Amino acid sequence: MKTGDRLDLHLSEERIEEFLNAGRKATGKKQFGIAYEDEWILAAEKPMGLLTHGDRIEKKNTLANQVIAYLIHKGDYRPGAQPTFTPSPVGRLDRNTSGLVLFGKKMKSLRDLNTMFRHRGDVDKYYLTLVCGKMLEPLALESRMVKDPERNRVHLYPAEEETGRLMVTRVRPLQSSGDFTLVQVQLVTGRTHQIRAHLAEAGYPIVGDSKYGDPATNLEMEKQFGLTSQFLHAWRMVVNKGTESLEYMTGMTFESGLPERLRRISDTLTPAESRN
Repeated sequence: MKTGDRLDLHLSEERIEEFLNAGRKATGKKQFGIAYEDEWILAAEKPMGLLTHGDRIEKKNTLANQVIAYLIHKGDYRPGAQPTFTPSPVGRLDRNTSGLVLFGKKMKSLRDLNTMFRHRGDVDKYYLTLVCGKMLEPLALESRMVKDPERNRVHLYPAEEETGRLMVTRVRPLQSSGDFTLVQVQLVTGRTHQIRAHLAEAGYPIVGDSKYGDPATNLEMEKQFGLTSQFLHAWRMVVNKGTESLEYMTGMTFESGLPERLRRISDTLTPAESRN
């Protein structure tokens, strides 16, 4: 052969797919559930113990990588054909918080999801958590928060002060019995450890929370149920306004039921007949 010669290669579709997907092999087994999926978005159900993104210790087995591997396997994402785009989550959950995480499957839908999540009121996010104490009335919590990066926790200050960033949380009791209450939490703002710190400050620490919770209660929960992390679940998202490519999402609701382990604890400590 010499310069200018033409070379034709005839490859099977399977071989072409191998080239397109090179370097993006599946990472471990699929651990997440799917609450909803269409051509634009995927609402994943993250289990407790799985990181949303990688950190300095764990970089491979994450929710983001598992979703990418799933989409490659389905044929919905071909990294070789889209070198500047990767399907990604909007927002993140702590490792030990379970529940809903939305992914944009296309560049445009990811951009529009990010816009919706930045605009307060476009998407309402609700969590379920089990707290210490008998909560009888709804709470509207407002504080200022400052991160303490060395201790990986936040400090709260009165909302009237100028220190830190404002965080707003709305809490509604669902059912209670004895010393525990299952509550619904709505995030108006989205700050680091917001739910955990706000509820602890209000006198209702989350069961199992090693950072802001009650050590004696946590020890009892570990002995009785094997719970070693906070009882916190991203339960529901309500879309009030969809943007551009995702305008069709207006009015949609996504839900993820409590994982069996958390549901068993809730049913034991706050039985249904005690519903407020």
